[in-house]
Amino acid sequence: MKKFSIGLFLIWGVVQVSAQKDSISIHAKLSQDRKTLVVNQEIVYHNHSDKALNSIKLLNWISAYNKRGTSLVYRKLEDRNNSLHFAKQEELGKVLELNIKNSGNQPVPVKTVSDENLFLSLNESLEPGKSIKLQLQYKMQLPDKKFTGYGTSEQDIALKYFFIVPDHFDSDNISKRNYHDIEESVNFNTYWSVDFDTPSSSFIQSNLQQIQPNLFKGYLDSDPEFIISKNNFPTIKIDTEDIKTEIKFGYTISKQEIQNLEFYLPLQLKFIKDKIGFIPEQLFISEKFRAKEDFFGNNDIKFWKFRFKLFSDAENADLDYFGIISKKILDESIITDKQENHWFKNGLKSYLEILYLKKFYGEAKLLGNLPENSILGVKPLKLFHASRVKLLDRYGLAYQYIMSQNLDQKIDEPFAVLSNFNDMAISSFETGSLFSYSADKMGEEKFNLLLKNYIAKNTDKQVYPEDFLDQLAKEESSTSYLKGFLKQKNRVNFRLKNFRINNDSLNIKIVKNTDEAIPVKLETQTRNGDRTSYWIETEENERLKTVTLPSEDIYKITLNNDYIFPEANYRDNFLYTKGLFSNAKKIKFKLIKDIPNPEFNEIYLNPRIRFTNTYDKFLIGVNFKNQSLFDQKFLYSLTPSFSTGTGKMTGSGAVSYSFLPAESVIQRLSFGVSGSYFHYDYDLAYQKSSLYSNISFRKNPRSTVSRGLGISYTYFERDLNAKMIANRDYDKYNLWTVGYGYTDNQMIHEKSFSLSTQGMEDYNKITAEGFYRWEFAPRQKLSLRLFAGYFVRNETRNNTFNYGISRVSDYSFSYNLLGQSASSGILSQQFILADGGFKSFLPGTVNQWITSFNVDSSVWKIFHVYADAGLYKNKNNPTQFIWDSGVKVRLIPDFLEVYLPVQSSLGFEPGFKDYGKRIRYTLILNLSTIINAARRGWY
Repeated sequence: MKKFSIGLFLIWGVVQVSAQKDSISIHAKLSQDRKTLVVNQEIVYHNHSDKALNSIKLLNWISAYNKRGTSLVYRKLEDRNNSLHFAKQEELGKVLELNIKNSGNQPVPVKTVSDENLFLSLNESLEPGKSIKLQLQYKMQLPDKKFTGYGTSEQDIALKYFFIVPDHFDSDNISKRNYHDIEESVNFNTYWSVDFDTPSSSFIQSNLQQIQPNLFKGYLDSDPEFIISKNNFPTIKIDTEDIKTEIKFGYTISKQEIQNLEFYLPLQLKFIKDKIGFIPEQLFISEKFRAKEDFFGNNDIKFWKFRFKLFSDAENADLDYFGIISKKILDESIITDKQENHWFKNGLKSYLEILYLKKFYGEAKLLGNLPENSILGVKPLKLFHASRVKLLDRYGLAYQYIMSQNLDQKIDEPFAVLSNFNDMAISSFETGSLFSYSADKMGEEKFNLLLKNYIAKNTDKQVYPEDFLDQLAKEESSTSYLKGFLKQKNRVNFRLKNFRINNDSLNIKIVKNTDEAIPVKLETQTRNGDRTSYWIETEENERLKTVTLPSEDIYKITLNNDYIFPEANYRDNFLYTKGLFSNAKKIKFKLIKDIPNPEFNEIYLNPRIRFTNTYDKFLIGVNFKNQSLFDQKFLYSLTPSFSTGTGKMTGSGAVSYSFLPAESVIQRLSFGVSGSYFHYDYDLAYQKSSLYSNISFRKNPRSTVSRGLGISYTYFERDLNAKMIANRDYDKYNLWTVGYGYTDNQMIHEKSFSLSTQGMEDYNKITAEGFYRWEFAPRQKLSLRLFAGYFVRNETRNNTFNYGISRVSDYSFSYNLLGQSASSGILSQQFILADGGFKSFLPGTVNQWITSFNVDSSVWKIFHVYADAGLYKNKNNPTQFIWDSGVKVRLIPDFLEVYLPVQSSLGFEPGFKDYGKRIRYTLILNLSTIINAARRGWY
């Protein structure tokens, strides 16, 4: 009897706990055209807060697809994706009908079904721990799958975040939460029952347990997913001594890939279980999840008809699916609010990847097998340091790359404002490196045991990762810095200052730039390659640490080798104890820009042949610089060259230094000097020397807005011919320029503004320019430009510094004109959008003021129409009105475009005999412009 009572008590306890879980029961009928879903739904919701509720919030996230202007549309535009913005009505997702009744079968009013957050008023307060039952009937139009990977398509239907559910991360039911397509969990610790009514011959896969072909039930700590398809997607069952689980796939997999997975998955699951102690009974991998969580950087390189493999198909399957499976298991076993604590599961995924790579790919290279490809018996990639970088180094290198541009963010930055690149480099890679560093210091087994216990203790509970860091600090005091580390942009740096030999010992001085007590790993190496590692503890407020080691046959000293800690600068982590470069860094000369090798001071010698203009023609020379693929604070570049057009030596050079404050309104403050010597006409050369300073203001890395301020002083000296001397042209002059620029390169509404003032002893002028480009339909744009220029003072001797109407006077030698002084021929027809911006050859220049308005609009494919109008006034002359219009052909948009004038102030131009000479073109050969356009949407 006593045993029976105890058993009854235990069962009652389980029932009580179970009763506190919410439940959602759904019957969903899919229409024959697979476009709409009719839903009958019951929600049993408990008050999980500590106070009474007068209203309940339900998430109606399908409404994120219902119109322009939603948070989802804006986020997609930030990612350079305008498909949802331009979607047709039938492609959108929305709730068409919605009726809600409470426990008393009374209707619950809903203000509007188009809101993503539905706040429902209750007739009676819902006390803590009490529950309410809601009956929902609604009909939804499914969005096209192309927008987010969820929705309907001809092949299949992917359902996630479409059903109306409570927000379990907002127990008070007061905060709005909009859908951003970031794979965040919102409904956890819930019992689901979902019954589908679908057209015949449909197959359904889900992360819920499949009871019958169309019926799914079970508890979930994540949101339910369903794939409804005409194809039956594969399932792989793992049945080993330690692991029994079923892995379902929501996409087609080749037979070869299935064979690879049947070999690798048991090994991967055992590895993961050994580290975190948990493997779910089933896993569901959707096509979207695979694309988001697979291994970054192992894809084959495709170029034209060629394909270069970095890794074998089996290795790719292993690398890809280890990351996919790891993240899926973490998602199923750990409940966190992704907006605030994204870094925890992302970091643990990278931590598991690092351990896996250490064990199975310790010697694998970042470029895989690519450097082994030969051309005519030569392996050119072997010349690059990148060919020797380990695959494991990718975690430190990704952080270094984004940090070198001062575009990194705090690890605990809210996910909504995290850039796409920082999602990987900071939230995942940097955090994972810190976990790995801590595990290396305290011992992997000890770290993994702590992680196992933490996950087990918090099963079915929302976790707050700072608690994990607290437990970690108690277990290993040297990790106490982590909690504060997450809350600031990382600029921690260790530096090997120097060493001194004292009898048989080495006294090594280590400097750190922080007061935090962060340990550092020191490694010594002999000439024979023997290595010894030491963990060096540092104290709070201790910035200089002296370590004494037996000198033995030590040849090299290294701190935090192999990028194991996310430092601000690895270049000062190496010292040699013997040879010419003792207590210094070695110098290495390289031919092509490369991933930097922090062990050396690298100087790049790049042979260059380039066409510059019709006077210098091809320049043959060598560029000496220290700029690698990663930005550096101190940069220099020197390019002596031989001008094939003049037979003389020309060239350019520059030196700059940038300050990159981590936490400031300023992102970059640069100072520099530069000089150049080239030709601007036949046998006429110019010299240009500049001092400058530029300020780039801080920007949100997700934002497309950039702001900058610049000031420069430039001295010019140029040769003059007899005619120019007769016209009293300037052979020497200096210019002061101060300017402010604002650009917003967002996808639909692109705009910019600049304001500058320029002066010298003979004039001062103020110039303003505004630009707006509207994409009114896919690839169809309307551009508007407004320009205004005014001479405050103009006492110049000729028209050199005047504003141009249809041509620019490139007295600052900054427009890279092919024919700087050409007055006829094809070179004179080159067009630069500056000053007045008129495309027709309207005569004259402006020495007092000008204002112009330029319009350009898409018509069909590559064909545009343009029109320009403006007013200008010269001294002692009346104000003039001018205009032109024509057709623009965008052969390569923004780089090669042709202008065909039609009607202007001059008349009907196609009727002129010399019409061919009136056609204009733009030609921009600027690699940095192409790179900046390509990286938009990443940071």
